[in-house]
Amino acid sequence: MLELDQICFAIRKDGESVNLLEDISIKIPRGHFMAIVGPSGCGKTTLLKTIAGLNSESGGNLKWEGRDLAEERDFEPWEIGYVPQFSIAYDELTVDESIECVTRLRVKTRGENELDERIDRVLGETGLEAIADRRVSVLSGGQKRRLGLAMELVSDPNLLLCDEVTSGLDPRSEREIVHLLHDLSRKDGRVVISVTHSLAHLELYDSILVLHEGRVAYHGPPPLMNHYFGVDDTEEVYPKLAKQESLKWASSWAKHRPAYYDKLDKRRAEKIKEGSLKVPVSARNVLLAAPSSAESSDSEKLKSNEEAQSSKIDDDVITPTSKLVGDDSKEIIIEEPEPTRMPGIFSQFTTLLSRRWRIFARDRGQMALQIAMIIIFPLVISLFGDHANGAVKRFTAEASADLESQIVEREAVTANQIKKGSGVSGIIMLEVILLGLMASNNSAREIAGERKIMEKEKFGGMRPMAYLASKVGFLACLVLIQSLVMAMVVEMFWKFEGGFPVHLTFLILINASMTAICLGISSMMRTPAQSSLLCLYLVGFQLPLSGAILALPQSIDLLVRPFISAYWAWSGSISALNEGVGTAVRNTVDTSLSDVRLCLFVLLAHLVVGGLVALVGINRAQWES
Repeated sequence: MLELDQICFAIRKDGESVNLLEDISIKIPRGHFMAIVGPSGCGKTTLLKTIAGLNSESGGNLKWEGRDLAEERDFEPWEIGYVPQFSIAYDELTVDESIECVTRLRVKTRGENELDERIDRVLGETGLEAIADRRVSVLSGGQKRRLGLAMELVSDPNLLLCDEVTSGLDPRSEREIVHLLHDLSRKDGRVVISVTHSLAHLELYDSILVLHEGRVAYHGPPPLMNHYFGVDDTEEVYPKLAKQESLKWASSWAKHRPAYYDKLDKRRAEKIKEGSLKVPVSARNVLLAAPSSAESSDSEKLKSNEEAQSSKIDDDVITPTSKLVGDDSKEIIIEEPEPTRMPGIFSQFTTLLSRRWRIFARDRGQMALQIAMIIIFPLVISLFGDHANGAVKRFTAEASADLESQIVEREAVTANQIKKGSGVSGIIMLEVILLGLMASNNSAREIAGERKIMEKEKFGGMRPMAYLASKVGFLACLVLIQSLVMAMVVEMFWKFEGGFPVHLTFLILINASMTAICLGISSMMRTPAQSSLLCLYLVGFQLPLSGAILALPQSIDLLVRPFISAYWAWSGSISALNEGVGTAVRNTVDTSLSDVRLCLFVLLAHLVVGGLVALVGINRAQWES
């Protein structure tokens, strides 16, 4: 049973505490299908998120099967399924692939046969077998809702929470989804709670919870809701709610609740006897109407109130049910299933990495952009190869006696060194900046672009470290390919006069460090647009702040230099050049250069910091409010 005892949830607004939920007290037994309805802004989704643990209650107690979820143990990932309003599947995957991936992330199976059986069972339960090979991007709204349900059922949750899964559907699709949820509640004693704006198909629910301004106005059988509110049509309930303050509705419900819970108990007992409701043995004789500690002292007063209500409600509404199922009944009962086992972190890592490559391969736009950058960027740099080619001229050992010859020689040497130095410095900085752009494209949207799905998968038991490792594995491949092609193509037109391995090392490090930093930014931003814009600004400021073109004032240079990855890659590459070429560059630029080892250390530090920020951002919950 799920029990909410005086649950409250408050937020800070304009420096004051505002209650979005206040004194919510309800009981929901196993095998129960409940709808949460009410006017917009009444707290429906807030209550669902509080039950799921996405909102931390500011007061009251939340219990599941008798254990206090705040003090003893929270829901295990396999115990609860949460279907949010947004899609939790990637458009590039098929229905079957989506379910397979989430199964591998949430369930440890004993081989491929068990995995296939679980997938086939879920496809059958949700009616998705016929479209298993269809891409998510082409599914209808109703099919996507079914897929969202299927992805939650892979772990056989005992509690299934659905947030507006019928929103925006046509009447036929809406009825099909409600019927599906009803059927799911009848299997294995599963509790299914559905938040809905729609007041259609209420007869399929076991009970209706009506919220008004964050308080309970009614929780009872659907057929009695209109009678309770004194209306002829369900559509009149919301206008009737608005005529009275929520506190008065809550007070009224507290008086009448035992009578309606008695009715729910009786209906539940009948369904268990006839076999239409299957619940675990431990949940057979659970009573809703049994008074809690807060109600026991007022039991006599409530009893007289129930008797007064009997003239207004059907005779069997308040019939007490001391015991749900007798020993001589022939109802179908089930045993509590074994807990679902979670896969290890390595299994989750390989699943996530495989899925990322599959999505990348099917994203034609991103694939084309990557190929274009990898080919075009190095070729653009190669156009400037002539500026950096040729030997560095030096002054002759013996000075010419002719003054005019000395002047001509000096001018020729100076011009040569300026051309050589500026050409080499410019090519290296072009490589660094263009690889920075590639890095931004690599990871600016990598986490922010799938924030909702990531949060949902974390809720289902995905380990943040496995997720980060999969991103590192995927991005590392891109970084190596981009940097290697850049170095090899540029080397064809201009030889790095300090050794190709050194050149390649700094190109890899600038790409990797900027990729890591942009990944960290992506993990901290809520939207991909925010992340992309910030990463673009970051790359754009690398060039002027590196000092490669104009030296910064010393006071500013000392403050910004430690954070400019482009400076360290540029400076390290130049410091690794042969003496003659390095001297030519130093004679061309005003910015001081750092030692190769220091440059390597700082770029590695940037790489580590970016990874740590990404881990913090991944661990931090950023559900939409």
